[in-house]
Amino acid sequence: MATHVITGAGSGIGAAVARRLHARGDDLVLHARDAARAKELAAGFPGAKTLVGDLADPGKLSWALSHQTLPDRVDSLLHIAGVVDLGPVGELTPKSWHRQLNVNLIAPAELTRLFLPQLRVAQGHVVFVNSGAGLSAHAEWAAYAASKHGLKALADALRQEEHGNGVRVTSVYPGRTASPMQAKVHQQEGKEYDPARWIDPESVATAILMALDLPRDAEVNDLTVRPGR
Repeated sequence: MATHVITGAGSGIGAAVARRLHARGDDLVLHARDAARAKELAAGFPGAKTLVGDLADPGKLSWALSHQTLPDRVDSLLHIAGVVDLGPVGELTPKSWHRQLNVNLIAPAELTRLFLPQLRVAQGHVVFVNSGAGLSAHAEWAAYAASKHGLKALADALRQEEHGNGVRVTSVYPGRTASPMQAKVHQQEGKEYDPARWIDPESVATAILMALDLPRDAEVNDLTVRPGR
């Protein structure tokens, strides 16, 4: 029975991945930003454990986790949580830059550092759910794309560093996916949101589980998932 640490399990792709892993009987350790959210996640996934820490304040994650019980081994660490705030470079404030860089890049780096001992024991798998914005930046996406370009660099470096320890590293680049985040993006863009136009989170979850379940003789390094319509 594998143990998976998941951020972003409350909605969208993260919730879809958590449901699939929970349904097959794996052990889940679900990250939550606060105690109230942890209670909600525990109720939604009976038997799952929770960890509380604010991804927007990655400098305090080590302290927060040191006061909680961590798993002895981690078969996968799935970085799925993320935030987005659109705006032209001429209007983006340092607060917006810091929030997106903290949640989308620095917190995943810190959580990976903190869980590396357990990942090495299990010869586990780190999955970074990136974005198409991590491969190409467009107008008004500067801060978000910068955080996701940085996430690609983190994954690439980690893959080389931990290959000898048997730790696999995968970056997944979904296109626009029907989720609360996508609804927010459309609101910021001033566009009507039609979830039927975009990827179902379950489809991205299928791709992620494929990478996780691949036999040890192979490794998916980069996986791009685009809307099929």
